[in-house]
Amino acid sequence: MLEDALLIDANGLPRRQRHKPHSSDWDEVRSFCRDAYMPYRTEALSAAARPDATMYSFDTGRILATRFAYGTPVHLSDFDPSAGRVLVLTTLRGGIEHAASGSGSVSTKSGESFVVDCSRTSYWLRASPDHLQLNLTIAHDTLANFARQWFDAAPGDELWTKKTRFGDRNSSWIALMEYLARFASQWSPDSRASARVEEMVFLELLKNWATNAGIELDRPTLEAAPFYVRRAEEFMRAHVAAMPTMIEVAAASGVSVRTLSGAFRRYRGVSPSAFLREQRLLHAHRDLLEAGPGETVGAVASRWGYVNFSEFARGFRQRFGELPSAVRRAHN
Repeated sequence: MLEDALLIDANGLPRRQRHKPHSSDWDEVRSFCRDAYMPYRTEALSAAARPDATMYSFDTGRILATRFAYGTPVHLSDFDPSAGRVLVLTTLRGGIEHAASGSGSVSTKSGESFVVDCSRTSYWLRASPDHLQLNLTIAHDTLANFARQWFDAAPGDELWTKKTRFGDRNSSWIALMEYLARFASQWSPDSRASARVEEMVFLELLKNWATNAGIELDRPTLEAAPFYVRRAEEFMRAHVAAMPTMIEVAAASGVSVRTLSGAFRRYRGVSPSAFLREQRLLHAHRDLLEAGPGETVGAVASRWGYVNFSEFARGFRQRFGELPSAVRRAHN
């Protein structure tokens, strides 16, 4: 099962990589992980441990597939939500303990997968010394847009906040992962066949995810948000640093504040103001993860329009489960 995934091409020869496929240097491994997944905190669970990392990747354009292992036991946390990415982690060897929805955890063994939208919920994992993963990285917006096109509506946070295990060695999902790995040798960004493979992966993932979340993607009551809601979201993401007023957001969307507020509550379950606050917190979290040695929490908060630092710290802790100062210290 996927023993040679991403290792060999159609002729049985080693696949060429644009990066080092193996490394024992923490900086090189962290750089690979930051690009392939997103920024996050890495803690080695063995004293003075050095990695013996496996790092193979294959990019379809909308899916980044990676064959990855640290080669040492690790605990990963603080996945950066501003990266806007979904992780699908399939265990090939060893075991992974994942933060599950709620306060517990679940483990995956060989042939089992786990999906988490790191842009919508917090996440951590703990990997065994012999772990090996076949991972997919997909942008949240890519999956949401696909769902909107396929099902006429994108699911809400009832799906995106669900962290769940799915599949097994004999599942259709694993069969699809084997096909994706084999198809990699003949992938063409302009090929209709390649586009169909991506669609199959998205559809199978969403169906498994929705089943475990108790959601019926095909139900007729799932309504698509009006175009002006999506236009408002795009406007707020693009102008978050300027802290636009709701009058400005509504004007950019072509509707009244009342109409926009009602639509947001109906189709997104939050107010437009709450959506904008979320964007500010996401950007502040990202900047704290990437802050230079001389940059303070106060400077980051001010950049994103916070005058009351106590309010910022309180909102940050409610959203991410820790104070901004703790994130700053951990990545200093």
